[in-house]
This record gives sequence, structure tokens and C-alpha cells, in this order.
Amino acid sequence: MLSESSISPEGEGHAPAPASPFMQNRELSWLTFNQRVLDQGADATVPLLERLNFVSIFWSNLQEFFMVRVGSLTDLSLVKKRIIDSKTNMTPSEQLDAIYERCHELYPIQEQTFAQVRDLLAAYGIRHLTETSLDEEQRAFLHRYVEFNVMPFLSPQIVNSRHPFPHLENGALYVVVRLDESAIEADKRKDAEAKAEKPERAEKEEKAGKSAAKQTKKAKNLAAEGVTLGIIPMPRQCERVIQLPGEGFPFILIEDALEFMAADVFSMYTVKHTNVICVTRNADLDSTEGTDENDEDYREHMKRILKKRSRLAPVRLESERKLSKTVSDFLLEKLKLKPHQVFTTSCPLDMSYTFGLAGRVGPKLAAKLVSQPFSPQWPADLDRNRPIIEQVAEAETLLSYPYESMDAFVQLLREASTDPSVISIKITLYRLASQSHLAEALITAAENGKEVTALFELRARFDESNNIEWSQRFEQAGANVIYGFRDFKVHSKICCITRQTENGVQHITQLGTGNYNEKTAKLYTDLSFITTDETIGRDATEFFRNMGLENASNNYDILWVAPLQIKPMLLARIDREIERAGAGKQSGLFFKTNSITDKDIIEKIAEASQAGVPVTLFVRGISCIVPGVEGYTDNVRVVSIVGRLLEHSRIYGFGPHDTMDLYLSSADLMTRNMEKRVEIAWPVLNESLRREITDYIDISLHDTAKLRELLPDKSYTPLGYFAPVGADGEKNLFDSQEYFIEDAKIRKLAAAAEIAERDANRAKAAELAARESALETGGNGAAQGRSETDIEVPVHASDARAAVQAATQEPPSSEHVPEPTPTEPQAAEREAGNRDAARSGRLTDPETRGQDAKASAPSVIYVERAKPKRPGLFSRLFGNRK
Repeated sequence: MLSESSISPEGEGHAPAPASPFMQNRELSWLTFNQRVLDQGADATVPLLERLNFVSIFWSNLQEFFMVRVGSLTDLSLVKKRIIDSKTNMTPSEQLDAIYERCHELYPIQEQTFAQVRDLLAAYGIRHLTETSLDEEQRAFLHRYVEFNVMPFLSPQIVNSRHPFPHLENGALYVVVRLDESAIEADKRKDAEAKAEKPERAEKEEKAGKSAAKQTKKAKNLAAEGVTLGIIPMPRQCERVIQLPGEGFPFILIEDALEFMAADVFSMYTVKHTNVICVTRNADLDSTEGTDENDEDYREHMKRILKKRSRLAPVRLESERKLSKTVSDFLLEKLKLKPHQVFTTSCPLDMSYTFGLAGRVGPKLAAKLVSQPFSPQWPADLDRNRPIIEQVAEAETLLSYPYESMDAFVQLLREASTDPSVISIKITLYRLASQSHLAEALITAAENGKEVTALFELRARFDESNNIEWSQRFEQAGANVIYGFRDFKVHSKICCITRQTENGVQHITQLGTGNYNEKTAKLYTDLSFITTDETIGRDATEFFRNMGLENASNNYDILWVAPLQIKPMLLARIDREIERAGAGKQSGLFFKTNSITDKDIIEKIAEASQAGVPVTLFVRGISCIVPGVEGYTDNVRVVSIVGRLLEHSRIYGFGPHDTMDLYLSSADLMTRNMEKRVEIAWPVLNESLRREITDYIDISLHDTAKLRELLPDKSYTPLGYFAPVGADGEKNLFDSQEYFIEDAKIRKLAAAAEIAERDANRAKAAELAARESALETGGNGAAQGRSETDIEVPVHASDARAAVQAATQEPPSSEHVPEPTPTEPQAAEREAGNRDAARSGRLTDPETRGQDAKASAPSVIYVERAKPKRPGLFSRLFGNRK
């Protein structure tokens, strides 16, 4: 549905408001984002198989876009009441026309990129072949392979009066075969004429020639009349990629192999030509349809709704080659599509096979063609040898996925599942991995008698079936399963572990910007915050109570919870920056989000820009706000990173850079998140964690390899636009994501060195204590005889730092200057003031708070590498800063 796109009915007797000069259509902006994905396939700095994967991601993104967005607009275009997009005044039909036109421009770019990568891979022996490029040996092999390994699983079908046109499944591939009926009729006429002229001879042949008789019988039995079309569905049981004989890794896709064998499949007909087609269907379902009419269990209702998805109306037809007029007219009539909804491409119509190629070409070759693998690191701030519950009770923790592993949070749940002090575990689950250690830990807790409450959002698009299966398992284990709201998707990521301790009830609360999915946590950048703060814990408890009662409440002390709080609080904080700018004070706004589409927020940002507030928007995907439009968004900058990892975290910042108030959130700046979902935003009050986040922002905005800026003409700067050129004429590219990958490794090693130093010092202390005890037991004389060399010097931090730098081959940083560390009372007093202000609803003054903000660096060993200097870009993005 399109509730997030700010569409509204045109009022009777009122002309629609003029289209905004600083806004653009969300669907067209998304298509521009998907082109940035495709640009990665053309980026020479990306390994070849990864470039092929980006072409595949472009394909899968576009597939979902047609299923959901185009499907929704198609439904709206059929509504009699006039509906317009409030940002651009475009009707659904006008948006559809613009989408199809833009996609017809993108398909050739995809073809060009795919062909370029395919040719480059051929130089490494990875040859994607088609029928026309096979040699005789490969043809013979393929014929035998298909005959024995594919033919037994085929279910070909003809189309005539007794064989109606079949249902073509959404996203499935089919070989469509044009059959020449006239050739069959001609053969029949020749046979009849021959029999009429020589009946005696024909009779003899019929009796004596068994072979000829069998052939005649076969033709009569199998060559049905009125047949002009045959269809071969792809067999699900067969491998998509067929390796062929030859050097390297030559292969052919199964759909191309079946085209090669089509004459054998329809041996009783004459095959004129073949093609591969794919139909995309509307998959946007109204999950509330019919829920008020009966008392059906909601899980069973969702199962029934999902069955409808595969049979909804087509919105796109693709073919590998141009369809003949006869076949095209026939398919368009049966599918009820128009010519502009047909797309022809030389690319495979299903690109999902690309991700399996690296595992089939051999490890030595694959290593040259894929990115250097990395594993999320154990968080440097947590000791793997100590209980996680114990550590998070001592200090707040911020995990940065995928640079740091989700394993620490999973381990926390495992500990909670067996900890006698744990009373309950409550969690919201939007997307889970199909194989989930996190879910298994929660099930174990339920089986161990803990009170486990799991709020499953069964409407998480395309994860509905997986969530249904997990919810059933949770119920079987004894967990309390709830499904959230009828009118709002529960998209928040929150977990609350309640313990009974010596000091009373304690709540360990985890809040995240992304899902509890171990698979995507290795690919998506997200932040996970864990705290035992009492106020946040009380709010978490209140949140789950409201979820159980289906109550959209705003009764929270410190959390912002949509749909009632996040949008009003955002608008209020932007207003405050406008006031500060008007008073001549430093101001600023920063938002990191997947998309920005909400019109109210966009207009408020434009108002802030006109008041002189510098605004930086870090938007991976859709940006309906157009920056740099004179008189409207002069002070707005929109940047995006599309790279190896998917930028997914949501960060809100208010105030000038150095003293910015930060909030983390599960909500994008989209109408659906603000008004149609249950989302959570929370303040970052811990100064050390706040600095970690601002460092993350700074480094990301220094990126010169993947960072691109949205221009007033709605285009983006090319890749490498901000990279300085060296003396050799080459661009010096800095990839922030690669930096964070390496930085996580270094921090882990540094933490290991710190632990080693601590353990060594403890061992020395124990040894000295033992000696002191022995000396006291042995008398004063022995003590007086002890030499200074008996007391060894403990391992020092500088030694640990040197060891880490040697191990990672990182030169000592010449730019890092240690910052003064405040005393514990000073840091505690400052953080307590921040928390009190947040709880009471007062807005802290960034200038006052920032006077000693830099003085709160934690006194731990940390190997810091020199950050790249990009002052020009940095100042442009942030505006004037102290």
C-alpha cells in the first residue's frame, strides 16, 4: 500500500496546490537509487564477481519494486476518485507512465554493464555461453545432460482450445516456443495425397512397414490441432547453472539449454523459434482485508492472504529477445498488459545465480574476483571470557554491525535463558534468519520456564512465511506470542530482560536500529545499544504492556515512540534549531536514514535551511527533498553511500557538529514510519558512546570512494568525485566501510592486548602477594634479604600498543594526540545531567554541554589510525564549525 507516499485525494472544488520546487517523486528517486546500485557493477575498483552480484542486486531490487510499488500504483490507478501525490501532483497513472519510461532507459544500462562484466570474466575462464557459442563437444554433452538430468522433470504444455493458457507464476521463467501449425497441416496433406494416388502401395506399407506405421500413429496421437504455442516451465529440481566441458569454468543456464532442446521436447511439431519470458505480478496485499468479518486466528488469516500473492494481476512482461508479433499479441491479450509494459533484455531474466558462482570456480580463482572476506569481530568493549550480563550491568554498550558481531547479544540471551535471576524476556521480532541462534536462545528460555513474550510482526513483507513458522515454534515452546496492532506494523527493535538482583528489579534493555537477523547483521550497518538505565527500563516495560493491550501510547519518560511521538518531537527539535539560528547561535541538523519521503519533515527542513541552519542528510535510498534549490534548500546537502555493505542505521542529530544531541532510531524519515508503524527513537546520553557515533559519522562523510552527492538537477555526482588527485594523476580513494572493517580488527587486537596486560598484572600482583605472605611467615630477616630484582615490572600499555601495531603492520599514528580524561565524578555528573534533562523533557544546550565534551575519552588502550584529511568536503557537508 502507498500510505507512506503522502498521497491525498484532490478536494472537491479546489485545485491541487502547486508542485513543490524542492521535492521529487519518491518512485523516480528510488529508480535513481537503484541506478547507483548498478553503477557499482561498472566500478573498476570492485572485484569482478562482486560487480556481477551488483547487477544481480539491481535486478532483484527492480523485481520487488514492480511487485510492490508498481503494483500499488496500478491498484490506485483503477480507483475512480482522483488521487494525487502531494509532493509532485502526479496522479497514479502519470507516475506509472514515468516509471515505465525511466525503466526503459535503465534496461540498456543494465545490458551494457552485464555484457562488460561477462566479457571481463571470460578472460579468467568464467565463460557464460549460449547455444550459438557452443562447440561440438559442448553440444553433445549438453544434449546428453538435458536428456538424462532435465527431461524427466519437465512439464511442457501446448496451448489450444483444449489446453487453455496456463497461469504463469510471479517471477518464474518459461521457455515459450512458437510452433508452426501450417507445416503440420502440409505434412498431413502430402500423406493424404500420396495415399489417394497409390492406395495399394500405402496399404502394403501400412501392413509391412511397422516403423512407418508407428511414426504415422505417433503423429496422429500427439500432434494436436490448433496448436501455435508451447510453454516449458523451468523445473525446480534441476540446477540452474550447468557446467560444460572446456578450460576454466564454461557454463550455460538451464533456460538456454532448454531452448537448445526445444525441438526435442516438441518433437511432433515444427519449432519456428523460442524465447525466454518472465511475468512480474502485483504482490502488494492488504493484510487487513476481511479481518473484521470473522474471528479467524490472525496467523491463519495471513497464511490465506499469502496464497493470493502469486495470482495477482501482472504488471510487467520480460523477454530475452524481441517477441514476434504473433506471440507478443497473444501474451499481451492473455496477461492484459500493454506494449509499454514489455521489456526486452539480453541479460538473464533471473540473476540470482550469480551469488553461487564464486563457490564453483575454485578458491584460488575466486580469491582474485571477490572482495577480501571479513568476519564481524567480537566487540572490543566486551570480554569474551566474562558473562555478558555482568559486563552490560557495569557499563552501557554500543555494538556496531556488521563490523562487530551480533554474537555478543545472542550470548546475552543465552545467559539470560539459564540465569536463575532472570524473570522475563520480552522482544519484538520483525525479521529473523531462517536459521537463528537468537530465536533458539529465546525458545530455550521459554522451555526453561522463563516468561518469554515475543511480538511477531507477521506482515514483514516477503518474510511473512518465515515469521509464521517461527511464531509456531515459539508457541510450542511455551512462549507468549502476540501479533501487534491491526492498523500499525510494529517495526521497532527492542528487547527487555528483567532480573531480580540483590538491589531489586533490574531491566537490561537493548534497542536497535536494525533487525534481529544474524544473516543481514553481517551485511547491514546498524547500531545496537544495551543499557541498564532505570528510566529506559521502565519505558521498555511500559512499551511491552502497551503492545499487549494494542495501545498506541505516548506515556514514556525518555523514549520517543511512533506513531504518536517521533514526528512531533522531530519537528519540535528542528524548530529549536531554527530559533537558535535566528538568535545568531550556532545550529545544525544531521539525519542518517534509508529514505526521506515525509512531506511535513521535508518542509520543516526547508524552513530550517531558509533560516540559515546547515543541514546534512545522509540518505542511502530515496530522497524526496532536492538540495541546493535557491531560496528553498540552499543550506541542505544530501549525500549517499552505496557500497559493499548496506547502510541501514538511523541517526538523528540536533545542534552544531561538536555538541550535537544524538538520537538513534528504528524509523526512517518516511510517512509510513512516522504515522503507520510502531517505532522507537532514543537519546544517546553517554558521552563516550556519543563520540563513537560522531566519529562514525565523520569518517563516513570523509569517504571519497563511494560517497556521492545529490545535485539540484536530481542527479548524483559520479563515483570518486571527491577524491583528491595525487602527483601521479591517480585518484586517492578512501572507502569508509573498508576502514571500519579494518578498524574493528585493530580494536579487537587492542582489546586483547589490554586484557593480556591486565591478566599479566594480576598474575604479578598475585605472585607478589604470595611472596609477601611467604616473607611474613618466614620472618623479618627474609624480608630484609629480598632484592629489588625479585619484583618484576608489569607489562605496560605502550608495550601492548606496540605489539598490536606490529601485528597489524600499522605504523604508529603521528596525528593522534591523547585527550585529557576527566575524573569519574566529573563524567558521571555530566552524564547524570544529560539523563535528567532527557527524562524531564528539557532540551540540553549543546553549547554548554560541549564545553567539556571532548574531555571524556575513556582511559582504555585504543590504537587509532590517522583519519584521512578531507577538509573541503567536510566543511561543505557540515557548514561552519568550531
